[in-house]
Amino acid sequence: MLPRKRAITGPCWTPDKEQAAMTRVATFLSYLREFHGVEAADYDALWNWSIERPELFWKAVWGFTGVTGKQGELVLIRKHCQDMLGADWFPNASLNFAENLLRPSVNPDALVFWGENKVKRTLSRQELHNEVAQLAAAMRNLGVVEGDRVAAWLPNMPEAIVAMLAASSIGAIFTSASPDFGVQGALDRFGQVAPKVLIGVDGYFYNGKSIDVLVKLGEVAVQLPSVECVIVVSYISEVAPLAAIQKAVSWCDFVAHFADVDTIDFAALPFNHPLYILYSSGTTGMPKCIVHGAGGTLLQHLKEHQLHGDVREGDRLFYFSTCGWMMWNWLATGLASGATLLLYDGSAFAVDGRVLFDYAQAERMTHFGTSAKYIDALAKTGLVPNEQFELTSLRSIFSTGSPLSAESFDFVYHSIKSEVQLSSISGGTDIVSCFVLGSPMLPVWRGEIQCRGLGMAVDVFDDNGKPVRGEKGELVCTQPFPSMPLGFWNDEDGARYRAAYFERFPGIWCHGDFCEITEHGGLIIHGRSDTTLNPGGVRIGTAEIYRQVERLPEVLESLVIAQTWPPGSLGDVRIVLFVKLRDGVELTEDMVKRINSTIRVNTTPRHVPAKVLAVSDMPRTKSGKLVELAVRNVVHGEPVKNMEALLNPEALEYFRERPELTTG
Repeated sequence: MLPRKRAITGPCWTPDKEQAAMTRVATFLSYLREFHGVEAADYDALWNWSIERPELFWKAVWGFTGVTGKQGELVLIRKHCQDMLGADWFPNASLNFAENLLRPSVNPDALVFWGENKVKRTLSRQELHNEVAQLAAAMRNLGVVEGDRVAAWLPNMPEAIVAMLAASSIGAIFTSASPDFGVQGALDRFGQVAPKVLIGVDGYFYNGKSIDVLVKLGEVAVQLPSVECVIVVSYISEVAPLAAIQKAVSWCDFVAHFADVDTIDFAALPFNHPLYILYSSGTTGMPKCIVHGAGGTLLQHLKEHQLHGDVREGDRLFYFSTCGWMMWNWLATGLASGATLLLYDGSAFAVDGRVLFDYAQAERMTHFGTSAKYIDALAKTGLVPNEQFELTSLRSIFSTGSPLSAESFDFVYHSIKSEVQLSSISGGTDIVSCFVLGSPMLPVWRGEIQCRGLGMAVDVFDDNGKPVRGEKGELVCTQPFPSMPLGFWNDEDGARYRAAYFERFPGIWCHGDFCEITEHGGLIIHGRSDTTLNPGGVRIGTAEIYRQVERLPEVLESLVIAQTWPPGSLGDVRIVLFVKLRDGVELTEDMVKRINSTIRVNTTPRHVPAKVLAVSDMPRTKSGKLVELAVRNVVHGEPVKNMEALLNPEALEYFRERPELTTG
């Protein structure tokens, strides 16, 4: 059994006054005083001003972060005073997303890339600029124009960044997925948006192995009739064989005739010109194709990086992500703040679980971004990073993907670094950014997200649409913000877009998170609303149970669902808990009693599951999120839509037709 760490009492971390004075948000406060006559004594005052005067706030963000482009006189036009829909941000502005990411910086380093421990590359900002210039010229020569779609089926490697910047410099719309998707998963996404160009790879590394994907790439390409050229990056081989792939050309050959090009013709585009198409997880049907605008994405990311994450010029920013997760897009914008991007492809636990901290030490990482599941799993490996690695440069740790448990806060501060800002952040693909996140102005409290985002009128509503404090409810946003989606692809009348976010509370964004605002002004997210348990009519967030179960060192992972009980009824449900246990541990009656006792003592008797069952693995999306809804469907004998969205669909078989679930 692993030793238990003492729970932290009081704030886990409090900003040092001298260091706080050096942060970007401190400089922003001075900027507001000097140029806008705004005084904000603390974070609450700044947040309140930002939502009371959104036009002034977002105009100030544009000026403070030095956005390249023409701002225009108008900041916001609202077609419906009480409705978020129809808000038009910076209607007279023009800019180019790629130009802002490639603007000059005193920091000479653009990208560092590790492909597990097998491939290491670096690109200076000048080298990145030149590679983008060459690819953009080659794309223009092919006939790529504004509004065309460029699809990338790539690992998180430099070519993915280059491709995104080249496409956006022209005004083409960039969309991406990771190469671990199956053929149908890639087609479910790219097939909806009809790309003109498909950029693929010969393979990728995972846990020390080379995974060849050329056959899959050929199968995808032949089923995308819109594709005029397939550009293939050689990654696991010196020269990838392309004969079997229609319209294929190697990356090197595609740009060969433009090797002398070193200038980029940045298209001046409207603020709301489409930049990205991102995809919902697709576990409940075909993925939604969410269209995001260039200006809103840029402004929101600059705000989050600089004012919330304290990303400065010369910082070295890392986020463990694939190109199929919005955190990749979030990471990429770090270039606009003058940061060096630290890219990684492969398993987070390669090299005996050390690889990400080897990377952090070797590259003097300042910001370490990962998932809550990674932090929880790391705690159970026995690795103690602060005893084995030099992490002097590290100032911030970001966590997202699922709620971060209070015990994971303890682990970070006990075993990674005591003087670090731990920012649990949450938002989503829907807004390609965050609703709630961290602030270097505020203390970190155990188990809590620090604050609501600046310029984001976030609240928690009860079922009647009334704000609540210290109670659980729906996370909502009551005012428009620049990174709201432009809409869904092929949703001409906007009906699907409105249904997704604005039906629950008309005219107000309802995000689908079950959460509460704490006495500190922070937030706790208790899980997704669509997976909230409701035994006996009492709403329980799944994260409330996960936090307790995963405190036990024998439990590696857990997943909980509500099973209709008795079967076929329209009445109540019962809670069923599935656990994945450490090797060599069996789910004995004593173990079940310990699990239930831990839940009961730390929550309520209503949280205690009616059944606790062991499984060997749990299904998850490509970005590592557990799919509770898919498990619920299997348990109830219902079909699981879009199995291609799952990283390991075979794991569903551990939940199918379990005899234990047919008895009381």
